[in-house]
Amino acid sequence: MTKKIKLPITENDIKDLKAGDSVLLSGTIITGRDAAHKRFFELIEQNKLLPIDVSGELIYYVGPAPAKPGYAVGPAGPTSSYRMDKYAPALLDLGLKGMIGKGARNKDVIDAIVRNKAVYFVAIGGAAALIAQSIKEEKILCYEDLGTEAVRRYTVEDFPCIVAIDSYGNNVYETEPPKYRK
Repeated sequence: MTKKIKLPITENDIKDLKAGDSVLLSGTIITGRDAAHKRFFELIEQNKLLPIDVSGELIYYVGPAPAKPGYAVGPAGPTSSYRMDKYAPALLDLGLKGMIGKGARNKDVIDAIVRNKAVYFVAIGGAAALIAQSIKEEKILCYEDLGTEAVRRYTVEDFPCIVAIDSYGNNVYETEPPKYRK
């Protein structure tokens, strides 16, 4: 069964999600990759405010390709999440409620997910054109000089993803591989 979630995501939504759940997200999410995360982290280390409020947000690790006519964005597949692992705990501690990317996360990120009652979703790598169809609108929020890595706000409709790490620390990257080993 696929769960449909209207964003912004609530604590009750997160509490009810279990690792392995298929989810369709509708509402708004923010985007950001390595360069934006590095800038955020530097501001946090200097006790300065971020240019956007991440509290209550989901961030999608993506650097979209240019949009074709009739689309808000071009192919928009997930970026490997481990590249943000150094920065993610600090953003979760500021109130970020979740992340969307691909691949496993390190122990510090998992601990921060549990500590902050957050969630980590994975989007399917290789499905960038399909995912782009669920993105209806985009707006640059900050760091426009970063080009495709600028922080954006996407309006999404039925954005497909899977809960990889739930707010209890259950992790499909740990629980699922043994099921397929002989």
